[in-house]
Amino acid sequence: MPAYLPLILEPAELHPHLGEQGLLMVDLSKPESFARQHIPGAVNLDYAQLVAARPPVMGLLPDDAQLSKVLSGLGLTPDKHVVAYDDEGGGKACRLLWTLEVIGHRHASLLNGGLRSWLAAGYPVTGGAVSSTPGDYHAVLGEGARADKAYILEHLQDPGVVLLDTRTPGEYRGTDKRAERGGHIPGAVNLDWTQALGSDLRLKPVQELRALYEKLGVTPDKEVIVYCQTHHRSSHTFVVLKALGYPRVKGYPGAWSEWGNSPDTPVETA
Repeated sequence: MPAYLPLILEPAELHPHLGEQGLLMVDLSKPESFARQHIPGAVNLDYAQLVAARPPVMGLLPDDAQLSKVLSGLGLTPDKHVVAYDDEGGGKACRLLWTLEVIGHRHASLLNGGLRSWLAAGYPVTGGAVSSTPGDYHAVLGEGARADKAYILEHLQDPGVVLLDTRTPGEYRGTDKRAERGGHIPGAVNLDWTQALGSDLRLKPVQELRALYEKLGVTPDKEVIVYCQTHHRSSHTFVVLKALGYPRVKGYPGAWSEWGNSPDTPVETA
């Protein structure tokens, strides 16, 4: 395994470790983008393999067997350090990192700014298809990093729990309706996940990030449950909060695609 790598990894920190046995770089860009250019040594993961669906509920976790198959196919073994990136804003990469957290694989990093920041730093890329050497990974879903509908319903009035809706303000208010019902989970506060990013898709400075969350009451002393429409965007916020040292953060798979389509869940609009 490489020497300790932080959760948020800069291109200059990654570059010296290229080619090391204990490193597994996973590119979650679309296959055609990956074929065009990717970091040397990276393997490609189709985002659709990371999620399951029971329409209208999307963005669920696959079961243990499916996850084991996908992660083994990447060449993952329990001792490897995963570096995830994509060519967008990091949401897909962070969904992988959140999934690894759910199954207890703690050796993982997000490449800050993804492929864009790697290219901006002048580091090499390569093209073409890549075949990975299969690993043998047995994934077992845990509960620590995820919340379900029942858990949230139980904690709606809990002052020690804060719900963070990472969708757009329109989705939060219910004017942009993407489920049977629009709005948000009662008591949730709203911060569009992109507010954590600069124009270069890199994370804003730490103090700026802390201020963004804390002014909404999203403080490290509380348990934070993040959600969006399918826990794609909110996976990014999950990773950001973990990097800021928040000790108790959960993601809600299914998210608004479940809550907004359930007849028995309370909804607020504002």
